[in-house]
Amino acid sequence: MEHLTIKVYGSGCKGCQNLHQNVIDALAEMDIAADVQYITDMQKIMETGVMSLPALAVNDKIVSAGKVLSVTDIKKFLE
Repeated sequence: MEHLTIKVYGSGCKGCQNLHQNVIDALAEMDIAADVQYITDMQKIMETGVMSLPALAVNDKIVSAGKVLSVTDIKKFLE
């Protein structure tokens, strides 16, 4: 598997923090190493075109926006 880069875009709210933690938990359960970034800079978020937070990007492709994905949901995107 190629190197994964996962970005969580959020304002720092509880939901965004939960999504970030769920990403870390999903990676740990699957034993996958990835570069996980938690981006709260609104300028950078706006540059992605994401309209609703939290958002999740895998290898710079937005896979989810506007909802807190569960560990199970995140694992589906990583498989």
